[in-house]
Amino acid sequence: MKHLLTTQGLSKDDAILLLDTSAQMAATQSRENKKLPTLRGRTVVNLFYEDSTRTRISFETAAKRLSADVINFSAKGSSVSKGESLKDTALTLHAMGADAVVVRHWASGAAHQLAHAGWLDAAVLNAGDGMHQHPTQALLDAFTIRRHLVGRVGEDGRGTDTSVGADLAGLRVAIVGDVLHSRVARSNVYLLHTLGAEVTLVAPPTLVPVGVETWPCRVSYHLDETLEQWQPDAVMMLRVQRERMSGGSGAFFPSPMEYSRKFGFDARRLAVLPDHAIVMHPGPMNRGLEISAAAADHPRSVIVEQVANGVAVRMAALYLLLSGDIGSTSSSPSSSPSTSSSTDERTAL
Repeated sequence: MKHLLTTQGLSKDDAILLLDTSAQMAATQSRENKKLPTLRGRTVVNLFYEDSTRTRISFETAAKRLSADVINFSAKGSSVSKGESLKDTALTLHAMGADAVVVRHWASGAAHQLAHAGWLDAAVLNAGDGMHQHPTQALLDAFTIRRHLVGRVGEDGRGTDTSVGADLAGLRVAIVGDVLHSRVARSNVYLLHTLGAEVTLVAPPTLVPVGVETWPCRVSYHLDETLEQWQPDAVMMLRVQRERMSGGSGAFFPSPMEYSRKFGFDARRLAVLPDHAIVMHPGPMNRGLEISAAAADHPRSVIVEQVANGVAVRMAALYLLLSGDIGSTSSSPSSSPSTSSSTDERTAL
């Protein structure tokens, strides 16, 4: 696999390889010197057609921690704002010798087109395309769930992650909120299913996409009933994406107060969950709408940890794609990548 565009069709072995490599990357980030020589001499371009803060910074941090050269390309104030097409931008990046392109685009399918149209010879990582996919967000969510609910760092007495090599079989995850506009929900449903977890989507009928019955998950329109009867191990709240709602949020639910009352997560609903359950959110949060401040800041909330884990996961994705390990016969991230610095890379990891 040369690109990471979607979680749909990602094999279980590759998913676990990505998570295990993320665990190795996370371990290096507790050292005084966090940088690795792994991608020295490689160029990673962050090509963002949509506004983003945490995802762009996360990818930039990940690439720099691997010693890659990073170019940040924002559509605003660039030739794109003058009418340049995606094809011409891609050809420019190809001419500049980009080794990897991290793309976020408002159009679903843009990442796939960039990867397969023959415009450039580089690994493409989808950082979110329209309402379609956001694979690294799903991977960091799965990584966070696995560390908390399958194993913990340091439980073996050596400071290692005891969840390495494990899937998520038997775990229950509820994904709650604006499923219709959420690429995070779509990516998570397929990845969590591949890893063996059971998923239930919870949303008002107006925020459930057409064709959801073909997804490998359950659907509920009642949050309290799902929490009390199904007892999920993790609850993932989704942001209400007002900017994607034609006609405004009023076209999808009566009022913010009504939405919060029926589908918002607060301390009362948190108390219904099992003691080990965790609360998640991909961010940014609308506090007081889909999640209360009390729930967001609760000790069982792992929202800030998700951000930290995102750097490790994106380091793993960049490393594996540029070394050619994903989808190959290699099962270990320490196998020699096709670069001249393979000895340094094995030592660093």
